[in-house]
Amino acid sequence: MDIKAFLQELSEASGVSGYEGPLRQIVRRTFAAWADEVREDTLGNVIALKRGSGEPDGRHYRVMLAGHMDEIGLIVTKLEKGFLRFTQVGGFDRRTLLAQEVLVHASHGGPLPGIIGSRPPHVLPEESRDKPVPWDELFVDVGLDEATLRQRVQVGDLITIRRELIALENGWVAGKAFDDRAAVAAIAHCLELLAGMSHRWDVYAVATVQEETGLKGATTAAFGIAPDVAVAIDVGFGNMPGVSEMDAIAMEGGPAIALGATAHPLVHDKLVQVAKAQEIPYQIDPIPGASGTDTWAIQVAREGIPAGLISIPLRYMHTSVETLAVKDVARTGRLLAHTMAALDADFAAQLGLER
Repeated sequence: MDIKAFLQELSEASGVSGYEGPLRQIVRRTFAAWADEVREDTLGNVIALKRGSGEPDGRHYRVMLAGHMDEIGLIVTKLEKGFLRFTQVGGFDRRTLLAQEVLVHASHGGPLPGIIGSRPPHVLPEESRDKPVPWDELFVDVGLDEATLRQRVQVGDLITIRRELIALENGWVAGKAFDDRAAVAAIAHCLELLAGMSHRWDVYAVATVQEETGLKGATTAAFGIAPDVAVAIDVGFGNMPGVSEMDAIAMEGGPAIALGATAHPLVHDKLVQVAKAQEIPYQIDPIPGASGTDTWAIQVAREGIPAGLISIPLRYMHTSVETLAVKDVARTGRLLAHTMAALDADFAAQLGLER
């Protein structure tokens, strides 16, 4: 699999949290190349099953991999004199929205290209010129007169940032929605590698929905699958100026394996053991409290699920120029695949699992 090409396809597709439909077909098609089954659940999660051989005594354990495919976006709240007022779906970095190119997913006649504008600084009070523009002073301009705009667009239509993937030096790329489609790409790479490996446990690879608006997809998927173990994959703050070393992970440092309340210690240890055995560069990511990822929703599903968390280093989170090193995505996929192959009855016994 060409990971960079798949990342580009995922990044440039639209799939705002709660409206992931256009993206699902891309994910289904890719997962299906290596999975035994692919389905969608009621909420819209894409669930691929790669069956394992089972334990010698006939038991079949389940492991769930989860990465969310939804993205932050915008939604029309008002039509005003030929302009569109809007608010966010999920958590945008508002400082970066002014002058962005967008696509308005109009109810009638298809997408409309537009730009996010505001009053020029020349007409602002001096005390406001250096401050982020408030939500109520931003608008989208698509170039239509008021009457035509009302024929095409209605309140509730979605707006996404219009951004093509940018190839940087040394195999780095920048684009929108790498949070968390980088994880979806890593999971796909895991499935690809597993196709040539032997593994005992049934692997459920899940591209979850609505993470950015409340971890809803992971909640329902974990309840429905009822895995014995799970690993969530998300992104973490890549090191950069202004971010303390305590809060950052190294770009090109490999997957960051969470340690703390959000991760089961035995799952953490297994991921570290496999990384060492396979000579995969990795980092330890101490997370003392809630991680804000799908991990939390999974670990408290049903009676509780032993879960781990892997983070892919990412800069400029929740902007349209999220930046990562493709090799970190590939390394994450390798770590996942070899961990899946290493799961056995002894590990199940350590966790106290019975099926």
